[in-house]
Amino acid sequence: MKYLPFILLFASLSVFSQKYNRQDTLRGAITPERVWWDLNHYDLSVDVYPETQLIMGTNKMTYTVLEEGVDELQVDLQAPMELTSITQDGVALDVRQEGNAHFIKLKKKQTKGTTHTLKMGFEGKPRKAKNAPWDGGFSWKKDEKGRHFIATSNQGIGASVWWPNKDHNYDEVDSLDMHVTVPKDLVDVSNGRLVGIDSTASTKTYHWTVKNPINSYGVNLNIGAYTHFNEVYEGEKGALDMDYWVIKENEAKAKEQFKQAPMMIEAFEHWFGPYPFYEDSYKLVEAPYLGMEHQSSVTYGNKYQNGYLGRDLSKTDWGLKFDFIIIHESGHEWFANNITSKDVADMWIHESFTCYSENLYLDYHFGKEASAEYVIGLRRNIKNDEPIIGTYDVRKTGSGSDMYYKGANMLHMLRTLVEDDALWRETLRGLNTKFCHQTVTTKQIENYISKKLDKNLNAFFNQYLRTTDIPILEYQKLRDKITFRYTNVVNGFDMPIQMVINGEKEWIYPSKQWRTFKANSKIKKLKIADDFYVELQKINP
Repeated sequence: MKYLPFILLFASLSVFSQKYNRQDTLRGAITPERVWWDLNHYDLSVDVYPETQLIMGTNKMTYTVLEEGVDELQVDLQAPMELTSITQDGVALDVRQEGNAHFIKLKKKQTKGTTHTLKMGFEGKPRKAKNAPWDGGFSWKKDEKGRHFIATSNQGIGASVWWPNKDHNYDEVDSLDMHVTVPKDLVDVSNGRLVGIDSTASTKTYHWTVKNPINSYGVNLNIGAYTHFNEVYEGEKGALDMDYWVIKENEAKAKEQFKQAPMMIEAFEHWFGPYPFYEDSYKLVEAPYLGMEHQSSVTYGNKYQNGYLGRDLSKTDWGLKFDFIIIHESGHEWFANNITSKDVADMWIHESFTCYSENLYLDYHFGKEASAEYVIGLRRNIKNDEPIIGTYDVRKTGSGSDMYYKGANMLHMLRTLVEDDALWRETLRGLNTKFCHQTVTTKQIENYISKKLDKNLNAFFNQYLRTTDIPILEYQKLRDKITFRYTNVVNGFDMPIQMVINGEKEWIYPSKQWRTFKANSKIKKLKIADDFYVELQKINP
């Protein structure tokens, strides 16, 4: 999901003094009623009634028992949606509700290693999205011809806003089937591959299947007067089906604008490794909002133009060389959908790497200088309002802006420090191999990068992920010498930095102690290289 600098939504949601309650814990923690069982499969059936904005359906949830001796299981479903029935092996079960959490009392003995299925009926008028995708839910819209144009988006609010599930990032379901019934004049596009369509006199039911693990917030419905075209991309793992679903009248524009999709796959397979979901295909689906990273069903609403709704977030003109939504949202297939954070507090793993992917796209197609200018240009959007990492176990993310722009600049600095683009590329690809289709923590990502680069990066990550402080390089200058030190930094922060001295780049090695560098001639001009997010401050002797 994208941060919208023009609508300061996250600013109102993030406060240092925020208090958390029982519902926050039930949403954000791996509760005792969640931890003892592992998701295997969802078989989700949904009937959608556009005229009344009602949905109803069932979710057959299959799971494996990890621990014995527990007879209560937590699923989540948010009001005004209601659970209408819960059965196991045809036997009705009792439910204890606490807000959005539903605790199901199981009657059948749950033996370790055994697999069971719950069938949950649900119905209601789901929460309408107030500002999709940031403040999400169901978008009940109309297209320009007045036809129903409907979509779900629920990364922040959670998938349980419209269907019952284990609504926590840490446990992704291994596979998924969806059966979506809509009026016969509409089309549903969801995740994975289309298996078949069943028709009646008044409806059509679209059956989609997902073979790979998928996070719950990535499950989506897109309903409209769609037309379809496709192509096959010969990628690192062979033939990749690329399917495009757009409102009929936009087909010509889409065929031109979506030429960037295979360019994206080419660039990201180079930097990150093979597209993670060949078995499920890649889809780009027009939506009645800006767009989001739904796995194998990336939604698109950027109005068939380059930039971010025609604007360049970097103010360098490089942002107008690509369609922001195609590139950014598709980048999430690697970072968010392939590698998913266990806790939303670590959502920087999704957003920092994916924001950074924009300039790697530029690097691949336009060169390294373009790439650097773009990500440095994004620095103007950094707020330093909150740390990038949020609060654990209460479903609280870090800074809504800085997990994008500050995180991307942090990764750009790290590439500069490595001074070995082959190793840097190997590191990014290695992340997607090591943690393929897994949920992870920040420490796992930090430790992998540190080991791969053979650098102790603890203080580096602590500074940029866990504080809002910008490192300050204080200096004094005397003829051909500068004396310097870091302030406003965490303990142990000693990042080398490039200075531009008389037009030439020179590495210096600051710490919190005063150190000295001697140049070859009198120092006339001095600045920090643009690649580094560090402030320079002159101190009078």
